Amino acid sequence: MNAEIIAVGTELLMGQIANTNAQYLSSRLADLGINVYYHSVVGDNPGRLKVCLEQALERSDIVITTGGLGPTKDDLTKETIAEALELPLVIHQESLDYIRCFFEKQHRRMYNNNVKQAYLPSGCKVIPNHNGTAPGCIVQKGGKTVVMLPGPPKEMIPMFEDTVFPYFEGKTHYIIGSRVVKVFGIGESEMEMRIMDLVEQQTNPTIAPYAGAGEISLRVTAKCHTRDEVEALIAPVVERIRERLGSHVYSDTGETLEEVVLRLLSERRWTLSTAESCTGGMLASRLIDVPGASRVFDRGLVTYSNAAKVQELGVSQKTLDAWGAVSRETAKEMVEKLVERTKTTAGLAITGIAGPDGGTPEKPVGLVYVAASLNGRIESLQLNLRGNRQRVRTVSCLHALDLLRKMLLGT
Repeated sequence: MNAEIIAVGTELLMGQIANTNAQYLSSRLADLGINVYYHSVVGDNPGRLKVCLEQALERSDIVITTGGLGPTKDDLTKETIAEALELPLVIHQESLDYIRCFFEKQHRRMYNNNVKQAYLPSGCKVIPNHNGTAPGCIVQKGGKTVVMLPGPPKEMIPMFEDTVFPYFEGKTHYIIGSRVVKVFGIGESEMEMRIMDLVEQQTNPTIAPYAGAGEISLRVTAKCHTRDEVEALIAPVVERIRERLGSHVYSDTGETLEEVVLRLLSERRWTLSTAESCTGGMLASRLIDVPGASRVFDRGLVTYSNAAKVQELGVSQKTLDAWGAVSRETAKEMVEKLVERTKTTAGLAITGIAGPDGGTPEKPVGLVYVAASLNGRIESLQLNLRGNRQRVRTVSCLHALDLLRKMLLGT
């Protein structure tokens, strides 16, 4: 079965909110073995919505809409779809009773326009909304299925999980499964050359690369009847990718670099601290975004100025005078003094010029030094990065994490 997702809302077209619903729905439909070939976004205009729906019904078996089920005059998704499918809208008493109760519990007045939310296409399967006032519905006609869901994710997601997913679960005969191989420290072109033959030979599974800020993800996807069959197809392909890319592969389960580093440290019951200059706490933030980081992460120091490096870490003024704040010597001394003061097993330090200003011919924007300490052994990197300030800071954090990862693995 092939599906299409139509997001309804002028605010989406104007860029006022992101269309996260389409991303979520595509992911969950893939779990059901349903192909998603098209995403559409249309404003709150019944004429354009009708054209969009008719086009979708011509090329897809399933059409899922999000948005336009509210009480206001511009919420016309349900009315437009019912007209296109030539189905009358009828009051659904259970939904109307729920809407009234919803307002009573919140001690709010219910207006007449809320009643229109209880009108649904005749013969539809109603999708209850336990987090709002707009029920959804599933309509089947002429071998096509149209699913209408509200726009707010806090309402849409539970409704999909509780009603829509089980509805389609019994109708599909395939399962689509994926594993994500995460790669760092190699360019996209070189990576592609190393696995080119695997990509050219692909049928089932398929390999799809996605380049991010300094790192690459390879999604290996298979379509079979059971989970075991999916994994049996995916596993050997993932292994071949690992063989080709070696230590540049840091995960084949979708883990982030910070998750990998924290896991490796946690397995050894070791601890970590950080000292940052140009990244300004970004590295520490990435680490503490990982649930359970407190078992490993001790503290993060932002030593942005030279004075902070001296006062907070104990970096020698002589080192700063001789080599400057942006130097391999300063980065190594930052991490050395950091672990001395925090008594952690491991430490990471970053110092550099993130730009857009502050560079010189000798030390240009994008020059960054990273140092890592593990059980008293210190290693460092010189980076010459390109891109804007945000990219320089982000990629610096990734290099720091990857350096420590390799030290932990002994590579």
